[in-house]
Amino acid sequence: MTLYGWIELALFSVLLVLLTKPVGLYLVKVLDTEGKTFLDPALKPLERLLYRLFRVDPRQEQDWKAYAWSMLIFSFVSCLFTYAILRLQQYLPLNPQKITAPIDPHLAFNTAVSFTTNTNWQSYSGESTMSYLSQMVALALHNFLSAAVGIAVAAALVRGLARLSASTIGNFWVDLVRIQLYVLLPICLVFAVFLISQGMIQNFKPYETAELKDPFTIQVPKKDKDGQEMKDAQGKAVMEDQKIDTQSIVQGPMASQVAIKMLGTNGGGYTNANASHPYENPTPLSNFVQLLSIFTLGAGLVYYFGHSVKSPRHGWAVWAVMYLLFLGGVLLAWSSEARGNPRLQTLGVDGSQGNMEGKEVRFGTFESAFFATITTDASCGAVNSMHDSFTPLGGLVPLVNMHLGEIVYGGVGAGLYGMIIFIIVAVFLFGLMAGRTPEYLGKKIEAYDVKVSALAILVVPICVMGFTALASVSEWGRGENITTNSGPHGLSEILYAYSSAGANNGSAFAGLTTNAPLYNTTLGLTMVFGRFLIIIPALALAGSLASKKIAPASAGTFPVTGGTFVVILAGTIIIVGALTFFPVWALGPIVEHFQMIGSAKVY
Repeated sequence: MTLYGWIELALFSVLLVLLTKPVGLYLVKVLDTEGKTFLDPALKPLERLLYRLFRVDPRQEQDWKAYAWSMLIFSFVSCLFTYAILRLQQYLPLNPQKITAPIDPHLAFNTAVSFTTNTNWQSYSGESTMSYLSQMVALALHNFLSAAVGIAVAAALVRGLARLSASTIGNFWVDLVRIQLYVLLPICLVFAVFLISQGMIQNFKPYETAELKDPFTIQVPKKDKDGQEMKDAQGKAVMEDQKIDTQSIVQGPMASQVAIKMLGTNGGGYTNANASHPYENPTPLSNFVQLLSIFTLGAGLVYYFGHSVKSPRHGWAVWAVMYLLFLGGVLLAWSSEARGNPRLQTLGVDGSQGNMEGKEVRFGTFESAFFATITTDASCGAVNSMHDSFTPLGGLVPLVNMHLGEIVYGGVGAGLYGMIIFIIVAVFLFGLMAGRTPEYLGKKIEAYDVKVSALAILVVPICVMGFTALASVSEWGRGENITTNSGPHGLSEILYAYSSAGANNGSAFAGLTTNAPLYNTTLGLTMVFGRFLIIIPALALAGSLASKKIAPASAGTFPVTGGTFVVILAGTIIIVGALTFFPVWALGPIVEHFQMIGSAKVY
């Protein structure tokens, strides 16, 4: 654990604190339809034009059911649009790589659902699978749309808490337009220009081919005249030598896609190597700013929340809980990777640099652990290292972050409404245990509120562990051509894939071949459940809370500011996550840790 790492962690924390309030105040102006921003003179005419084109009355608000239906219909139609582009990309323009084949139906389904749900899980290699049009329209467009949906849902829930005896929680179409025009598009324009200044590419050139100075030979499956892999008498693939003497160098509109994938906590990558590719992450400064951008809107939304409910202290208390969980994850992942693998050290391998396998060697162990923690605290999924190569406890941190619901600043909007759901549960449980009135911000928490909150919390565990169990006992889920590892690490690979899908994260543990029909289908279903079966209860909660009156605070009212609340909320989040997922953690990364240090027999 180096001095450089401590300095960067401190600088990151200070900048995050400084950005939280101004970003939050700006979001107040954007998400209040009567609010005015400095961009109004340029964008207000365009906003009004969009309302006229789509026949939206910005003055007419919706109840929670109408808001939810609007969100579902919009998501469904945009998902079909993306699916169609992926299946027809060989006929569409902006295809300088001259891709001649459509995306496989199962993979197209998985990818369309992935980007619709803000997951950006990739069972494909972007630079060899997608045309420029697919990258720009099918994928980057969804990065904007799905991020705006998350912010809109968070705003609706905040309105539910802030309003008194109301029947409406806003207008989905107005929120969608204003978030795009006044938040995501202008910030990403500036952000993309910054990334270009750091050396990130942004062009429409065809890929370049470079001759290798040291050609090499690899073995690949031999194919017949129909392009099918040939098998021997035992059913194994027949291999042949293939000389590699050239390298394809990716080109294309990268900076525009990377800007929104980070700011909108979408994740994914223009290239298969993601943020470890020198084009996607050219310099230490680009690495730092990308990390900061992942948290910026999520942190600002927490301040917007506190400001809207007229309790800034409560907003900062929630912010503090998020930061403490973030800091604990960083320190555990960093210390684990800095120590490295003791078994290698007993063999005489220098352990002074920690575990460098699969790490971003330009930036070091800290940057990889830092990136992994932040990207899974939020539902981003961008990575600059391979989590499969982390030590067991280092790899446990991303899993825990996702299993807790990624409520540490979280995906834009998703982190906030996920945290509010946890607050409802914490206030209800500890209020009853302490003999205090189960109410939150003056509104009584009743059976309906607890039921919809519990439903939202239970969705991800049911999907993740159910599909993980199914894949673990099925040939399609653990065959020799599917997972490269057996035992605890193999289980962690499968668990991570479904956790990433259910939490709408999109990062991968690697070592698992998921571009197969059943994996593509089950992961796609997990993404849908993990997104919409949390959003719908959140909107139902918003409608319920909006209709309530505020009761005057009394001596029995449960306090939601100060250190006691911070400890209770953090404890609730950790206990719920630990009780739910600890058994599978024990079977995967925890037992692997004891195997690594020699306290358990290796089978």
